[in-house]
Amino acid sequence: MTPKVIIFDFDGTIADTVDALVTIANRLAVEFGYVQITSEELALLKNFTSREIIKYSGISLFKIPFLLKKVKGELKHKIHELKPIEGIDAALIELHNQGYRLGIITSNSQDNVTAFLENNQLEQLFDFIYSGVTIFGKTTIINNVLRQKQIKTEAVVYVGDETRDIEASRKANIKVIAVTWGFNSPEALAKQNPDFLIHKPSELLDVMAVLS
Repeated sequence: MTPKVIIFDFDGTIADTVDALVTIANRLAVEFGYVQITSEELALLKNFTSREIIKYSGISLFKIPFLLKKVKGELKHKIHELKPIEGIDAALIELHNQGYRLGIITSNSQDNVTAFLENNQLEQLFDFIYSGVTIFGKTTIINNVLRQKQIKTEAVVYVGDETRDIEASRKANIKVIAVTWGFNSPEALAKQNPDFLIHKPSELLDVMAVLS
C-alpha cells in the first residue's frame, strides 16, 4: 500500500526549539536536581539515546513528568519567538498539495503546537495533532492514533529527529524517516537503522516519491 499519511514529531523536526528547550532545562536544573548542560555536553548528548541522557543527567525518573510539564509551561511564553526549521514549511506545503494527510504526535502541549502553527501560518496543513507525555517513546500514542483514525500501518510514515522516534516507529510497525536537523546526531540516528535518513527538508519529497 502506498503511504498516504505522514506523522511528524514537532520539537526539532518542524519547530526549531532545541536552543529554547536547553535554556529552559538549564534554568530548572537546581529545582529538579540535575546538572546544567554546557555547549560541550550538548554536543555529547546528541549522540545519546533518551535512556542514556536520563542516566547521564542523574534526574529521578519520578520527577520527569513534572519537569516536562514545567518545561512546556515555560516554552509557552517563547512560542511567539520560535521559527520553523529552514525549508520545512515549503516541504509541508508541497506534501499537503500532493494530497498527503499530515499529522503531529508530540510530547509538547497541544496549545504550544497550535500556537506555533498559527503564528507561522501552517495550521491549515495538518489533519490532526496528538499530545502525550512519554519518557521512553511514543509507541502507545502512535498505536492509539492509528486506531482512532483507522489508519493501516502500511499507509503511514513517521518523521522524527530522535532515536526514540525510530524505536517507537519500529515497535508500531511503521516506516520511519529520521531527520538530522534536530536533536540527535546523524551518527546516533544511523545506528538505529531508520528506513530513511535525510539531511534537509526538501528530501522529504524525494523519499515520498520513492514510496509512492
